[in-house]
Amino acid sequence: MTANIRMTCDGVSPETAKALRAAMQRLFAGKPQRTDGRLTKENLWREAEVSRATMNRARPILAEWDARVAEQGKTTAGEARRDEEISKLRRKLADKTRTCALLEKRLKAAATAIAALHHDNCALRDEIGRQQGTNIVALDGRRTRPDSDSPV
Repeated sequence: MTANIRMTCDGVSPETAKALRAAMQRLFAGKPQRTDGRLTKENLWREAEVSRATMNRARPILAEWDARVAEQGKTTAGEARRDEEISKLRRKLADKTRTCALLEKRLKAAATAIAALHHDNCALRDEIGRQQGTNIVALDGRRTRPDSDSPV
């Protein structure tokens, strides 16, 4: 008894051709059912649930696959969206990093100016104190209330 196997112009049975084309559509649509969704021939035969040898006999389908991969590239729609989002986030991070660097420079400049002003203020207090012969008390909590000897 011989099996009567029908072959299509794709070099495989109609069921196999249908399975390979359906798998191809799912992979290109970014909706794989049995693989990670990468656009590889290994994923194509696994997604179609056929053997590698069976897929290799379907030369016209593989030619379609190669043409679509060449046209679209090896990334799926989902991968393209993910890559665009990553690029967008990297640009945003670079902008924030530049902003932080600028603010850090400004903070360092302000700290330097404050330190210089503090030094000048101390020097001026000492000079005024020497000129008037009095001690000028710093505003650091050592002042007393006018009506008592206790600190303010």
